[in-house]
Amino acid sequence: MFSWMGRQAGGRERAGGADAVQTVTGGLRSLYLRKVLPLEEAYRFHEFHSPALEDADFENKPMILLVGQYSTGKTTFIRYLLEQDFPGMRIGPEPTTDSFIAVMYGETEGSTPGNALVVDPKKPFRKLSRFGNAFLNRFMCSQLPNQVLKSISIIDSPGILSGEKQRISRGYDFCQVLQWFAERVDRIILLFDAHKLDISDEFSEAIKAFRGQDDKIRVVLNKADQVDTQQLMRVYGALMWSLGKVINTPEVLRVYIGSFWAQPLQNTDNRRLFEAEAQDLFRDIQSLPQKAAVRKLNDLIKRARLAKVHAYIISHLKKEMPSMFGKENKKRELISRLPEIYLQLQREYQISAGDFPEVKAMQEQLENYDFTRFHSLKPKLIEAVDNMLSSKISSLMNLISQEESSMPTQLVQGGAFDGTTEGPFNQGYGEGAKEGADEEEWVVAKDKPVYDELFYTLSPVNGKISGVNAKKEMVTSKLPNSVLGKIWKLADCDCDGMLDEEEFALAKHLIKIKLDGYELPNSLPPHLVPPSHRKSMPKAD
Repeated sequence: MFSWMGRQAGGRERAGGADAVQTVTGGLRSLYLRKVLPLEEAYRFHEFHSPALEDADFENKPMILLVGQYSTGKTTFIRYLLEQDFPGMRIGPEPTTDSFIAVMYGETEGSTPGNALVVDPKKPFRKLSRFGNAFLNRFMCSQLPNQVLKSISIIDSPGILSGEKQRISRGYDFCQVLQWFAERVDRIILLFDAHKLDISDEFSEAIKAFRGQDDKIRVVLNKADQVDTQQLMRVYGALMWSLGKVINTPEVLRVYIGSFWAQPLQNTDNRRLFEAEAQDLFRDIQSLPQKAAVRKLNDLIKRARLAKVHAYIISHLKKEMPSMFGKENKKRELISRLPEIYLQLQREYQISAGDFPEVKAMQEQLENYDFTRFHSLKPKLIEAVDNMLSSKISSLMNLISQEESSMPTQLVQGGAFDGTTEGPFNQGYGEGAKEGADEEEWVVAKDKPVYDELFYTLSPVNGKISGVNAKKEMVTSKLPNSVLGKIWKLADCDCDGMLDEEEFALAKHLIKIKLDGYELPNSLPPHLVPPSHRKSMPKAD
């Protein structure tokens, strides 16, 4: 099983991380070409669903697709991440971005028009040529030497229109283009403006085009600094209600709230919330390079399952067709009975309903085909895919896990991602257990007089209180015993089962940290060690 992997594994340790990535990429490509592609070609999968995958689809960097109505800050968001302008960038309150722009790394700054882009074998966009000149004239690649783009690529999409404007044809199937990108990107970010929560018909159709890609979707509520806290709560609730009508999943989508541009906040009441949300979003984006191989494997599995289901549908339609007369009538009958056929195939082959393509779209496509030209079911092709899903995939997953553990952590660097990693503007700097880290005076000392009064009411003996007496005071915080037990271990610096006045003050300080909503440290930071215990405490490495 995957003997070629075993041969390459030893060499991978010697060759380093780049060869390791190539091993996984080669494994995915090999599986697709040998197991999945023959099944797709036999049953015209590429005509119904998605074009065949190429080398660039396996080798490209992680991609992020930005989607939203006009003037929600999509282009500004990219500018915020990169911290520099890019070719083709236009920002304004009107619908300015009327093209799909792939923002990618390049040694020199420049742009490539769509018609030239789709013939470049090194770029993963060759199959977009099927959408014609109307689309290609509205597609370009913007390249620039930016540190962020060494790890990821970003796709900026045209602002989605509302009202009368959305009735104007774009000249190409906008939702089909979005679906093509959605199948290939690692993350789909839906941007909303705090003042524009309505989901237009075109936006609704665009979101529905992401069916089956729910795990990739993240939502950003942008320009949240333009409303106060009470309004923000109402805006958030309205957004979740609107999304619930369009995205049919039982899980709640992750919504990041903030103001993603390099300008002063208009309302600073929620500054701490915005900073925490921005860091969460940054961590999600930064992890994409490390998870890229798993994402590609996951997409290959989804594609293989859909190809199997498609083969069952097409072969069933072929089997039901008469050999001589009444072909057109039978074709119309089969198309109208497609929902029933889905149920029949689900029972016959034990397939989940979620693996089947949308009925209405499939019915529309089938109108253009002669069912008698379809192929009958070829069990060997199905068996090859089943074998891949049952055994080969697990081997490749193990290989990916080995590489993730052996390779250094790959994170997106540069631009806005470097702005909050070090120094006093790092999230949490000077807060919670980190408060007082850069001060000479012991941070607990400012509240120690209050803690000392409590300490001497707890009957100290020889300057120390027992664990029983300390517990009586500590449980008044109403924190659970598991948390109080951790605080006790951190505060009892000399591990004698008792607390002196400094240790007790430290325990009260740690309780305050927890009650203020911060996490406790796993070990006591040097700046929190009581002054009288600093010589006896082991030094940090």
